[in-house]
Amino acid sequence: MKTILAAYSGVLKGTGSSILSALQDLPSAFWPCRSKMEKHLQVISVLQWVISFLALGAACTLLLLYLFCTDCWVIAAMYFAWLIVDWNTPKQGSFDPLIKTHNLLPSRNYIFGYHPHGIFCFGAFCNFGTEATGFSKKFPGIKPSLATLAGNFRFPILRDYLMSGGICPVNRNSIDYLLTRNGTGNAVVIVVGGAAESLQCAPGMNSVTLKNRKGFVRLALQKGSDLVPVYSFGENEAYKQLIFEEGSYWRSLQKKFQKILGFAPCLFHGCGLFFGNSWGIVPYSKPITTIGKFLYFIVIGEPITVPKIEDPADEIVDMYHEMYITSLQCLFDKYKTRFGLKETDSLYIN
Repeated sequence: MKTILAAYSGVLKGTGSSILSALQDLPSAFWPCRSKMEKHLQVISVLQWVISFLALGAACTLLLLYLFCTDCWVIAAMYFAWLIVDWNTPKQGSFDPLIKTHNLLPSRNYIFGYHPHGIFCFGAFCNFGTEATGFSKKFPGIKPSLATLAGNFRFPILRDYLMSGGICPVNRNSIDYLLTRNGTGNAVVIVVGGAAESLQCAPGMNSVTLKNRKGFVRLALQKGSDLVPVYSFGENEAYKQLIFEEGSYWRSLQKKFQKILGFAPCLFHGCGLFFGNSWGIVPYSKPITTIGKFLYFIVIGEPITVPKIEDPADEIVDMYHEMYITSLQCLFDKYKTRFGLKETDSLYIN
């Protein structure tokens, strides 16, 4: 199956491998062939991520509130007490805080900018939060960290689920902690476009939200961390979305929800669970290719060397921001025809 999506690693190792072996021992009359089994497990693993992202936070919040009204209120009280004590953990880079890799110079720190966001940001979660692409086999000892989705860390249980994949909220405190606590040789992956960029996600659209996103550049200057652009081809092909025009009532409503919830609610659909030509929330079977210089399965541009300036002027920030945009544009133009796009296709910077 060509699609590279999150949470597929369980099929190949650990408990997933044991389950697969056990199922294979069943008589062939009661179970499909191995290739079909793997495909079904892929779909199920991706579906659990989609459902978790959409409903886990709200469902667990309601469940905990319900437990307070039952004889099991002690369980909910203990969790909320622990939540208060552990409140700042996401700001400290979650459970797997740093990328430590021999492919990056140990004398430098790095900030990776990931584009585009997509509706569920499958490429970023797959490559940096799971073993779907065999990350640990290619780079033993590396623990990638992804900074994104700050709003989702407000929900109980969901915050712990995200942290288990080395994911932390994209805010100044967490990124500052990641880049400074262990000296040099550290790296952070930031999904720069965030929720706003997901509203422009649709098949055939190559656009990123970047023109007014300069905070990560200023932070890179303050910490002296090199900027590395990352582009993921096919991220916008996983779902079809109804896109509302700027200034319309529905687009304004989306933006209001985005400010409150931390993510942008959107109307989208993929294919059905059992029939590819039906509507559902399973993503379409499209390749998401993230390849490149340091990690061969992601398209990564040349690092932009950034000096350390504790209080950079706006002109300096603008200069390095423009350098980053140019580097990302060159990266897109260099690889676009290799991954199914036309020579005339362009990357739109919003």
